[in-house]
Amino acid sequence: MPPSRQATPTTIEPGPLPRGAPPRVERATPRMAELPRPVMGRVESLPAGSWARAHVHPWAQLSYAVEGVLLVRTATGSYLAPPERAVWVPAGLEHEVTTTARAEMRSLYVQPSAAQIGDAATPRIFQITPLVRELIIATCALPVNYEEAGSAGRLVAVLLDQLATLTPVALDLPWPSDARLLRVSLALQADPSDQRTLAEWGKEVGLSERSLARLYREQTGLSLGDWRRRLRLLLSLTPLAAGEKVSSVARDSGYSAVSAFIAAFSQEFGQTPTQMFNR
Repeated sequence: MPPSRQATPTTIEPGPLPRGAPPRVERATPRMAELPRPVMGRVESLPAGSWARAHVHPWAQLSYAVEGVLLVRTATGSYLAPPERAVWVPAGLEHEVTTTARAEMRSLYVQPSAAQIGDAATPRIFQITPLVRELIIATCALPVNYEEAGSAGRLVAVLLDQLATLTPVALDLPWPSDARLLRVSLALQADPSDQRTLAEWGKEVGLSERSLARLYREQTGLSLGDWRRRLRLLLSLTPLAAGEKVSSVARDSGYSAVSAFIAAFSQEFGQTPTQMFNR
């Protein structure tokens, strides 16, 4: 349910779960008309599959999983944040949140006037520095009505300054709106290992190879090949976080060679699967 009187009716239907994700367990979202302070922290220990249904609130939100993987969906895209990344959701944007594995979540609710981070209308994924990680944890430990003129207020001010310096990373997956392209995208999400070519997909949905390629780039900013590659790598985060072997995840993601999967994963995320999940 919407957490605020300013919420609008939801338009996001619950999306398909990533491969290997557990069933959804609905969690409540805060019911407040406004924040008591410029920043409010929230600490949650969430089981795998925890899900907050589509909602909207008048403050921005930074969601950071100390452990686990966060999936944020909007009407136009999906955003996955593995360890050491966080999702920034602008104020007033409808979204749903799923934890695809057990997660230790730290959320910051931020008044729009307190911080301007990224595009005011689009979620972003940010790389979290060691300093910002500690500032998030410390802020989440503060009482709700912390003293703004004291040391707590100064801590929050430093946090807000540091948030403005974070580096965005491309861990979003824009979804096409055309029904024919959406049919292709959903089929690829259901089976990331599907190896059909652009021409074969075009024949499947009644488009020429050239038209399918053009529409994908127009609606997502990516070629179908690049969109499928990013989809495969983003979906691989869920089974990897759950402890599945890299070789099994590589095969299920459509890679015939584990080395090719690790190379693509490293290029996309800047880490190998083992480095990201400390195995």
